[in-house]
Amino acid sequence: LHWVCALVPLQSCQCLAWKPHPVVSRGAESQHVVAGYSDGTIRVFSVSRTEMELKMHPHAVAVTAIAYSTDGEMILSGAKDGLVAVSSSHTGMTIRVLADHKGSPITVLQCTRKQYRDFGVEGGELWLATSSDRRVSIWASNWVKNTCELLDWLSFPAPAGPEGLGSLPPSLAAFCPWEPGTLVYVGFGMQKEALFYSLHKKQVVERVPLPYFATALSLSPAARFMAVGFSERLLRLLPCPAGAPQDYAGHDDAVHCCSFAPSGRRLLTASYSAVLLWELTRG
Repeated sequence: LHWVCALVPLQSCQCLAWKPHPVVSRGAESQHVVAGYSDGTIRVFSVSRTEMELKMHPHAVAVTAIAYSTDGEMILSGAKDGLVAVSSSHTGMTIRVLADHKGSPITVLQCTRKQYRDFGVEGGELWLATSSDRRVSIWASNWVKNTCELLDWLSFPAPAGPEGLGSLPPSLAAFCPWEPGTLVYVGFGMQKEALFYSLHKKQVVERVPLPYFATALSLSPAARFMAVGFSERLLRLLPCPAGAPQDYAGHDDAVHCCSFAPSGRRLLTASYSAVLLWELTRG
């Protein structure tokens, strides 16, 4: 994305998110990407026209996580100070600021369409925010009515940080595509594991052991597979539930990012100096 970097030469891009593809009857509409920067600004770019369309400044510090709402109408952004802002993707106006995670950097924001109506709250969308202090908040929202209600609040325990470790592994969470009402969490904790938490039962329903503390997480939208990256230069592909793990050592540094394609047939992973594209075969 050289054109993005050229347009913002003095700021560091901290996070990116693609706008959900609209459903159109004819033709394809221009695609958009939103980027969060180290000065607290957010910029929306048109990929087809290779130009910036909108700039907003909802944060006073670096933006550390960003996501579109499922309909693409709103942009959710999280910052280093723990504040989460909800802004219009059309006007750039910030309509809501949430301070529930204040004091701890936001590491993940994710939105999903509400699969069930038995949570006892209104709204057609669920979204989660994860902060580096191992807390996860889950919300139900109706952006048309400007409503946003806290559905659940999770806090995962951990021992004292080990001596000599410069920084703790990140706290990461994601909605589970094949188990509606369930999210997966990884982070520094009592054990090296991935936790499956049910929003319906209000408890952890499955624990998947890991060889190390995770540094990256992605769940396939098309199959029961989970990709987990580690600082030990290892990528693990896990069939769920309880399948035999497949380990791959193709990176030259810590795996800090992994992301399944919407088809679930490809996986992107990134380390300090390498981005790898994996083709997933059947069987």
